[in-house]
Amino acid sequence: MDKIIKINSELSDFLWGYPMIVALLFGGLVLVFRSNFWVFKNFSYIFKNTFGRLVKDSKSDENSISPFEAVSTALAGTIGAGNIVGVATAIGFGGPGAIFWMWIASFVCMTTKMVEVTMAVATRVSDDDGKYIGGPMYYIEKGAGSKFLAKIFSFFAFIAIIGTGALVQSNSISESLNAMTGLNLHIGGILIVIFMLLVVVGGIKRIGAFASKIVPIMSIFYIIGCILILILQFENLLPAFKEIIVCAFSGKSVAGGATGSAILLSIRWGLARGIFSNEAGLGTAPMAHATSHTDHPIRQGMWGAIEVFVSSMIICTMTALVIITSGLYETKGLEGAALTAASFSKTLPLGKYIVSLALILFAFTTAVSWCYYGQRCVKYLTGSTKIAEIFKYAYIGFCYVGSIGGLKFAWSVADTANALMVIPNIIALIIMSGTFRKILKDFDKYKISEKRGNYAWTYDNKWEKYFE
Repeated sequence: MDKIIKINSELSDFLWGYPMIVALLFGGLVLVFRSNFWVFKNFSYIFKNTFGRLVKDSKSDENSISPFEAVSTALAGTIGAGNIVGVATAIGFGGPGAIFWMWIASFVCMTTKMVEVTMAVATRVSDDDGKYIGGPMYYIEKGAGSKFLAKIFSFFAFIAIIGTGALVQSNSISESLNAMTGLNLHIGGILIVIFMLLVVVGGIKRIGAFASKIVPIMSIFYIIGCILILILQFENLLPAFKEIIVCAFSGKSVAGGATGSAILLSIRWGLARGIFSNEAGLGTAPMAHATSHTDHPIRQGMWGAIEVFVSSMIICTMTALVIITSGLYETKGLEGAALTAASFSKTLPLGKYIVSLALILFAFTTAVSWCYYGQRCVKYLTGSTKIAEIFKYAYIGFCYVGSIGGLKFAWSVADTANALMVIPNIIALIIMSGTFRKILKDFDKYKISEKRGNYAWTYDNKWEKYFE
């Protein structure tokens, strides 16, 4: 057993190092070029047609959820401990310059996530109850033409969802509750089970409604806390930005040795946090977006780009600025959540409670969303809606196990599975990049004709035309 654990640990460390960064960054750059830099050229249009259409795009029906509910569900699964702990780890190992490279990666990932979401909507199907379902398994099979790769993705995603979604997130919640209130881990686990049942038993409609209310509140709560600290540390704000830019190229790194080594560390940790904090390329979020009520795949795809912007460019950047302005990132022995909590508490006496509460909310919403993702994988692998429903309750059981610290080896296996599910997804996205261009051209016609009211687009079976 010890040998298996060691092999898995070495494989996980290898995959989540430079190979995965190169794969995701290369795949993202291919999609950026193949889309003719569409996201960058149309960013103002994207913003106006996502946040600017919240009221207009609040429609749903019995078979779908609203676009905002879909992106809220996806954000619930995306915004998590990585936005708090991961950023602190990047700065701890790569120095302030890592944040610059995080920004670079995030700009690339906006296109990656947009392509994922667009293809998920374009290839979605109806389940036994007539509700829309979709995701990488469907666009890998239909778009890339490989059911084998689709099964591989679903299998590794299933493993990752149990570990990352149920075990790890529930443990973060119970540990944070214990640190804040002294609450027993078993009692914390029971509370998690109760709240999970209240949310996930209602299916995607209830998950979407829950996420659309909680995600904005928790994000705004955390951002306001960051802004308050940055106002109080205003004199350190401009020097912090200067530190980020200078350290990105000067080689100053907390863990670095020689200049060249330090620059590589800065790039490595910055790119890693930028890519992994928004989950672009992982393939999970498209499963939520595929359920949305939308008039065009690109319309929902734009929400995918905004999702990356909110997760990485806003929330991760806020966390980074709080840490850098505090000056505590050079303190030995402080890392991860402890570094973030100490940075908050340096300016605000209750800062550590903001971090703990944010971790609890972020982790719970992630656990909720990933339960739905697990159901989609089980449904695809087994073809049975009934088994997918049973999985929901098994998942909640794993949440209790994780809350008391159980199956820690499964956490490590989940890390490996997370990396392995990226491979078939990225391969499929690159294969489908030409198809994505066709859908973009269709949407460009839509933009021109939209104001005249004489252009209607329907997605029913239209993906077959694009994949010819």
